[in-house]
Amino acid sequence: MNSYHLYKHKQIEERAVEIANYIIENNATVRETAKKFGISKSTVHKDVTERLSRIDPLLAGQTRKILEVNKAERHIRGGLATREKYLNLSHAQQRTSFF
Repeated sequence: MNSYHLYKHKQIEERAVEIANYIIENNATVRETAKKFGISKSTVHKDVTERLSRIDPLLAGQTRKILEVNKAERHIRGGLATREKYLNLSHAQQRTSFF
């Protein structure tokens, strides 16, 4: 492997660790993490499930636990977001119907 490939490989490993620390510190979802780092959800997932396991298995385990909880709760967050959306629509319609 040439020096460029070694450099890129090291960058990817560092990003995987940085992503894991962000998820742990902020109890962040894959979507929030992807947005924060400007990368795709697929890249976040690959970093924390595949790459991180080789780099730091303990950190990978801690990160996986948080992501499992987030995944289990996502239907609740989705339901709350939908509820909030329709409450806001309802309030907006009530305000315009008075004028």
